[in-house]
Amino acid sequence: MAHIVTFHKEYDIIVVGAGHAGCEAALAASRMGCSVLLLTMNLDTIAQMSCNPAIGGLSKGHIVREIDALGGQMGRATDVTGIQFRMLNTKKGPAVWSPRAQVDKKAYQCHMKWVLEKEPNLDITQELVEGLEVEEEGCQSSGGEGSLKRVTGVITRANMRYRAKVVILTAGTFLNGLIHIGEVSYPAGRQGEFPAERLSENLRQIGFEIKRLKTGTPPRINRNSIDFSQLAVQIGDEKPQVFSFSTQSITQEQVPCYVTYTNAKTHEVILKNLDRSPLYAGRIKGIGPRYCPSIEDKVVRFAQRSRHQVFLEPEGMSTEEVYLNGVSTSLPQDVQIEFIRTIKGLEKSEIMRFGYAIEYDFVPPTQLKPTQETKLVENLFFAGQINGTSGYEEAACQGLMAGINGVLKLRGEEPFVLGRSEAYIGVLIDDLVTKGTNEPYRMFLSRAEYRLLLRYDNADLRLMKYGRRFGLVSEQDYKRCEEKWRGINEDIFRLRNEKAGNTTLAKLLQRPEMSYYDLPCPDNGNNLTTEMVQAIEIEIKYEGYIKRELNRVEKCKKLEARPLPLDLDYSQIKGLRTEAKEKLQNVRPDSIARAHRIPGVSPCDISTIMIYMEHKRRVKCSTWNTAEE
Repeated sequence: MAHIVTFHKEYDIIVVGAGHAGCEAALAASRMGCSVLLLTMNLDTIAQMSCNPAIGGLSKGHIVREIDALGGQMGRATDVTGIQFRMLNTKKGPAVWSPRAQVDKKAYQCHMKWVLEKEPNLDITQELVEGLEVEEEGCQSSGGEGSLKRVTGVITRANMRYRAKVVILTAGTFLNGLIHIGEVSYPAGRQGEFPAERLSENLRQIGFEIKRLKTGTPPRINRNSIDFSQLAVQIGDEKPQVFSFSTQSITQEQVPCYVTYTNAKTHEVILKNLDRSPLYAGRIKGIGPRYCPSIEDKVVRFAQRSRHQVFLEPEGMSTEEVYLNGVSTSLPQDVQIEFIRTIKGLEKSEIMRFGYAIEYDFVPPTQLKPTQETKLVENLFFAGQINGTSGYEEAACQGLMAGINGVLKLRGEEPFVLGRSEAYIGVLIDDLVTKGTNEPYRMFLSRAEYRLLLRYDNADLRLMKYGRRFGLVSEQDYKRCEEKWRGINEDIFRLRNEKAGNTTLAKLLQRPEMSYYDLPCPDNGNNLTTEMVQAIEIEIKYEGYIKRELNRVEKCKKLEARPLPLDLDYSQIKGLRTEAKEKLQNVRPDSIARAHRIPGVSPCDISTIMIYMEHKRRVKCSTWNTAEE
């Protein structure tokens, strides 16, 4: 066995992986005062955008605003490096408005690397982690199964041991990654990068269940080989919506994107080569994302459709690469060239990077607590695609939450868990740890039952108090937030009390055809920003719906307040169905409400658990009373 050398410095927290989850975890932990080591296999791919160079979108834009309100970095980096900003879904209600930005891929990456490098409590080292150091102790784990394990550090490929009190693992798609392009397959984390093969096996040896997922990416083509005269142009908003509450405005140049479509010839080329697709030849075993299928899947599954939309999105201001959003593929390279050139405007296109599929290992997230600490190993946290999610935004918010909770665990303070009525982040993490996932998890607007309360515009009102409490939001930004919402509430109070004939200004504003500036009041909007006016309109126009959602939240809180012991033995509860017992033993929910959200647990099962817990409470009280007598 090779000699292992221990690094002289011990850290509070080690973050493994410098993707979007790792960056947020490392920054949050270091800014909260901990000494942090960020280990990455390649310093030049920190915050790499391995797929679409875009941030935000439907529900994802909400998450980025929430990250920013909590003191994360993603929104600020997007505002600095974005090259096209658009607000999506504006023809629908405000609950589903979502900001999105095309960003300069390399500029984003360099900016985030620079932010990390200048953080005083943060060291960054290029190392490939191949194993965790875990100690076993004699006491029982909180889940009631086996002896307690505790992480103490990591071991790298170069046989270097780095020690820490907490380890946050953000391995992305690198765990046992396998690239597929046509008949060719080879180990890789991303195309051109090493996979983390031994780390996956190390996790399995420790006792974690490991499963397999698949995702993919489309080709990138040279801008100079595109005939733009045949494409529909898509421009950004005239007044771009910022992502960060600390950004005053977007001042950099915006660039256009373009739209085209596949056609019958495209589909013919794909169908005649399906036998060369690793997906249809059976070489890919991992489950892919149903919401973002490959072009092969689209053509087969939606055979009735004569065309599929393709977005041409620039990768940056200093490159000619253009991302073909909508044609993710793992077909052989010659087939990719052939079918891309059947698309209108791309007849002479030159592919610079070929599309590919990647299979990778993940750890089913029901093995996590709501804090993202693992149930099996104390002080070990997982964040990002290792938990089965897909998308930069989903990864980043998990990293931020894991970083915060890692610090709180070290301090011996109460953990930070967001409720489903507080944030999309709360919905995402609750879904993962309660329901798990068998395919790459992506956040959707429809996953949140309180969408009207979780709007993109009020993320600061909902969450900035937490960011300030943890020291991740500056006093200046927090005061600005307080002043903004004080002004909004004062004006709402004025509108509800100021008369216009036989009614109030608020009642007038509730009429569908009426806007804030249409009100018969000459000083309307004085000293108010456009963002504040928008918030006032939403609060008044949707007042009834908002009250209804708040009432639902209060009812749910009563269930959340009914705790369940983590070591409760569900096998001993008579009347519980076998499926419910298995699911509850696996997840070990901490409240009645969380138990209710587990797939396979019925309302009847919940009633049985509540009766059992009430019986235990009465027996306990009776024992106490007898002892006192």
